[in-house]
Amino acid sequence: MAKTHDIHPDQSVPLLKALHILTRDGQLNQDSRRKLKQVYHLVNFIQPLVEAVSQQASISLVDHGAGKSYLGFILYDLLLKSLQQSRVIGIETRADLVQKSQALAEECGFDRMQFEHLSVADSMTAASLPDKVDIVTALHACNTATDDAIAFGLQKQAHYLVLVPCCQAEVAEVLRQHKATALAHTPMSELWRHPIHTREFGSQLTNVLRCLQLEAHGYQVTVTELVGWEHSMKNELIIAKYTGQRKRSAAMRGAQILKECQLESLASRFQFELAI
Repeated sequence: MAKTHDIHPDQSVPLLKALHILTRDGQLNQDSRRKLKQVYHLVNFIQPLVEAVSQQASISLVDHGAGKSYLGFILYDLLLKSLQQSRVIGIETRADLVQKSQALAEECGFDRMQFEHLSVADSMTAASLPDKVDIVTALHACNTATDDAIAFGLQKQAHYLVLVPCCQAEVAEVLRQHKATALAHTPMSELWRHPIHTREFGSQLTNVLRCLQLEAHGYQVTVTELVGWEHSMKNELIIAKYTGQRKRSAAMRGAQILKECQLESLASRFQFELAI
């Protein structure tokens, strides 16, 4: 059996087996242990957010880019199952994963979980989703999927967004395209002259722009580590709480960064103009 301290005391062992985190005989391999550790750390961050909105008649949590829905199932099992008017909604573009997740929810009796096979654009207006949501999560949402989750959260006026970005490539690719002119334009371009620096700086810059976008649209932003770097290199956790206090300075700085780094082609993704 897996060590008891690896598994949350309130966690359903049959659920972990169904998610293939535990083997049939209750064992945890090293990869599953690492994955479970990351999800449990994220649950610890999300629990106080759920408690903060639990006084409402109902709670809606949307997991964007849900994949196999590890996070959604574990959040429901540990935090939301006992809250009678709450629901977890997983949004995923791969139909086979949506079908498997829906079947597992029915098997577990998780009747307030739903899974939607939707694109980002369709999720904004789908009748099956509420007009407003309380919490939006995105765990290891690759490249622009994190931006999609942010756009959805802004559209749905989410109280909280909890994001763990992964594999950001879009900004790095635009930096690469304009590298020659950037080198002539500013000595700061030395930050991304070498290919490895282009990739790492592009990733860092992407998350900086995301934080500025959230602040510009009325969110208080906290950035921290999810788990130790020995467990995952994609380790940045962004938590945004809606306050309604839009920071015009954040929008202006974001727009200036786009211009300085020759990233104007990405202006529509970060929407700074709408907040200035």
